[in-house]
Amino acid sequence: PGPVEVEPRVLAELAQPQMHHRAPEGVAKLMQVRAQLSELLEAPGYEAVIVTGSGTAAFEGALVSLVPSNAKVVSAQAGKFSERWGEMARHFGYDTQLVSKPWGELLDPQEVADAAADAHTLLVTHSETSTGALHDLAAIAQAAKAQNPDLIVIADCITSYGVAELRPGEWGIDAVVGGSQKGLMLPPGLSFNAVSARALAAGRNGGGMPRSYWDWQDMAGPNATGYFPYTPSTNLLYGLEEAIKMLEEEGLANVFARHDRHAAATRAAVRGWGLDILCQDPREYSSILTAVVMPDGHDADHLRAVILDNYDMSLGAGLAKLKGRAFRIGHLGHFNDLSLMGTLSGVEMGLHDAGVPHQQRGTAAAMDVLAGRNAAAAQKAA
Repeated sequence: PGPVEVEPRVLAELAQPQMHHRAPEGVAKLMQVRAQLSELLEAPGYEAVIVTGSGTAAFEGALVSLVPSNAKVVSAQAGKFSERWGEMARHFGYDTQLVSKPWGELLDPQEVADAAADAHTLLVTHSETSTGALHDLAAIAQAAKAQNPDLIVIADCITSYGVAELRPGEWGIDAVVGGSQKGLMLPPGLSFNAVSARALAAGRNGGGMPRSYWDWQDMAGPNATGYFPYTPSTNLLYGLEEAIKMLEEEGLANVFARHDRHAAATRAAVRGWGLDILCQDPREYSSILTAVVMPDGHDADHLRAVILDNYDMSLGAGLAKLKGRAFRIGHLGHFNDLSLMGTLSGVEMGLHDAGVPHQQRGTAAAMDVLAGRNAAAAQKAA
């Protein structure tokens, strides 16, 4: 589920001669990619703050730039990555309240809204990559702000940005957190916040914690004129511009449909093998990845090792409480029908090699969905 394979056009851009970030070329490049990042969200008025670091770095930047010390923070959790944000808030000494669901279940928008009725900030994850669930970010944010209009909403969209529909302006998201190594088809190393005017104003007017490197004001001011206050990952900016250009060429609606189609085919394959999908409710199915539960008595990490040794293919591990119990199939980023079928064939051969009980009908079921040969199968997988 990421870092994803880097597309050849993007690789070529990454190999461009080194530019100086304060030279005219560097200034123009930053201005271009900042505009492109905001356009991808279809959210006029949101500013992109680009950070050298992982998605976790950008999330920390959002937290300390917006949330004052000792403020009440609600962390909505249903997986490993959403739990990380609650741990981060506690680390900074915030009055942190958790709203938790079992891993693989959907967050309840009203339950989250009730918990955040008197909170300063809500932390929520859109695509939970530890479980393969896509939470209803729109419903959660809108329900929460209906009860608490002053609430600040920070959303982890690291794996959903550029893969699934995301409309922060309409939904009431104040700060979107993204990363380079998922739907944007880049190596790790860049992350960013898309920040509403309201959130920028909150940060300027006494919000946040003592900070230096993560200070949005230090970033946003120079960024607006094409400069960084610190040295950025310059060649990743070349790759970012090309990756966004590719998404625009395909068209976001087509990008989303491609991911939906590959996810439906993957779920058809899992059912064809006779295995279980971790997320049981079709409303929460993610088009980013699918988490697969192993039969009792069989270890997912052993299966992953067999597939890596025999077929040189790496699957996502089950994280924390899912370690050994589940594996994850990513179907995001630079990915087409042939890539998917190669992936699913590798899983099916690995299940056989590892002695995992299964039915050898998964790849055939996936091909039926991709080819549109079985409308009923496609509808069921969706």
